[in-house]
Amino acid sequence: MNRGKRAVLYAGGGLAFGLCFLLMLYYGKETFYVEGTKTVSTVYDYHVVLLVEETGNEYWRMVEKHAQQTAEEHDIYLESIGPEKADRSEMLRTMDQMIAAEVDGILTQGLPGPRFRNLVEKAEEKGIPVLTVDSDRPDSERSAYIGTDNVEAGRLAGEELLRATEGEQHVGIITGNLESLNQKERIRGFEEAVAGRDRVEVVAVRESNISEVGAAEAAYTMIKQHSDINALFGTSALDGIGMVQGVEDIKVEGRPYMLAFDILPETMKLLEEGRLDATIAQYPERMGEKGIEIMIEVLEEGYTDPVHHTKTKVIRRGDGTS
Repeated sequence: MNRGKRAVLYAGGGLAFGLCFLLMLYYGKETFYVEGTKTVSTVYDYHVVLLVEETGNEYWRMVEKHAQQTAEEHDIYLESIGPEKADRSEMLRTMDQMIAAEVDGILTQGLPGPRFRNLVEKAEEKGIPVLTVDSDRPDSERSAYIGTDNVEAGRLAGEELLRATEGEQHVGIITGNLESLNQKERIRGFEEAVAGRDRVEVVAVRESNISEVGAAEAAYTMIKQHSDINALFGTSALDGIGMVQGVEDIKVEGRPYMLAFDILPETMKLLEEGRLDATIAQYPERMGEKGIEIMIEVLEEGYTDPVHHTKTKVIRRGDGTS
């Protein structure tokens, strides 16, 4: 090929390439560019982890939602992590991973056993404060606890049973998990409130495994095995909802007095319909907000009061939740 023809081909190829490049730029802009937008690199003051008991649990969603809102107001990156179903071993593994990642702070339930206490100590040695939320481990090196006074909450439930009933009460207790510290404390508070009252006897305690189905099965089985049960107390958020299902499935004559825990929308609906008698309100949204506020205090000032109790009260039909 002579030099002239080669030059023409090169020029034509260059022109075609240039045209394609310009078209790509134009149509790429039209396809992917949004007027008025720009890339912003977000810089956070702290990276805090909220380790939840169950990611799908409505109660923990409320804690997370309000913690997230408060974190955003203070330029904190909040990472919420947890198992789909309650799994203490998985929570402890995740907590260890977050310590290894050197996050700035950890919010978590206080968990039973020496492994949790050792992990809190490990975090503190790395300068990572651990705050317990919902249930406490005061025997660990956690910086603070934010949440319900669970013994007092159980005591309120026992006192409400005494106030609202007459005659002998044979009580079945349904609890989310017999190993959970907050559940144990609620049962202890309830038993302390009714202690010395001959007309009240706790005849059975069963686990719901933190599920409506589990609570329904526990209520059904207890009433089948103890036909004298005429009062039920559920100590975790889904127990009241499940208790109603179990009692209605068994079609008992003269339904038992039923006392629930927490103010989830379904619990409040059952209360207003007269299918539950009362519930013990705690405020997970406040735990989420205050958890972040206290974390900031610890990170910036190095200290806070070791216990921050949130509000607890009895709610009866027609009371409202505030």
